[in-house]
Amino acid sequence: MARGYQYFEAIEKNAVLLGSLIVVMVTFGGLAQITPLFVQAHTVAPAPGVKPYEALRLAGRDIYVREGCYLCHSQMIRALRAETQRYGAQSAASESVYDRPFQWGSKRTGPDLARIGGKYSDAWQRLHLANPRAFVPESNMPAYRWLEPVKVDGKDIEAKMRALRALGDPYSDGDIAAAAQAVEGKSELDALVAYLQGLGVSP
Repeated sequence: MARGYQYFEAIEKNAVLLGSLIVVMVTFGGLAQITPLFVQAHTVAPAPGVKPYEALRLAGRDIYVREGCYLCHSQMIRALRAETQRYGAQSAASESVYDRPFQWGSKRTGPDLARIGGKYSDAWQRLHLANPRAFVPESNMPAYRWLEPVKVDGKDIEAKMRALRALGDPYSDGDIAAAAQAVEGKSELDALVAYLQGLGVSP
C-alpha cells in the first residue's frame, strides 16, 4: 500500500467524515466563485444620467414585473451585430443599478425592450397595450385593458421608495414626500406607459 494512502482509505470508509469534507470543499469552492461577483456587483456605479425611478415610473416598473412582462421581453442587448443593429447599443450593468430585480433576462417571445423608450408615442403604447393584435395580428401578447381603470396608490409608492432608500437608492425626503402627488389620479396603464417610455432614455 502506498505510503499515505491509509488516510484516504480512512476518509473513504467513513461516510460522515467524507460527507463533511465534501461540504467543506464545496463551500470553499462556491465562495471562491461567488464572492468576487458579489463584490463586483456592489461596486458598479450608475451610468451617466441613470437615476432612481421617479414615482410614476417606479409604479409602472412594479406593474411590469407583476404582470409577468419579463417572461416574454428581455431588457438585455447582447454584444452581437444582429442585436445592436436591431435594438441599439449593448446593455451595461451600470444602466440597471437601481433595478431590483434586474430585467435583463434571456427569453424573447417578444422584442427586447431595453431601448424602447421614445421609439413610439404614448398614444401608440396605450393602444398597443389595450389591443396588441390591432398592430401585430399574429401577436400572442395579452391585452392589458384592465390597467386603465385601476389607480396607482400613492401611499404604496411612498412605502416602496422608503424601502428602496434603505437598500441604497438615493431618494431624498422630498422625493418621497412628493410621490403621492406625482401619481395622484394616474392609472396603472399611465404608469406602465411611463415606465416603457423611460427605458433606455437618460433623464
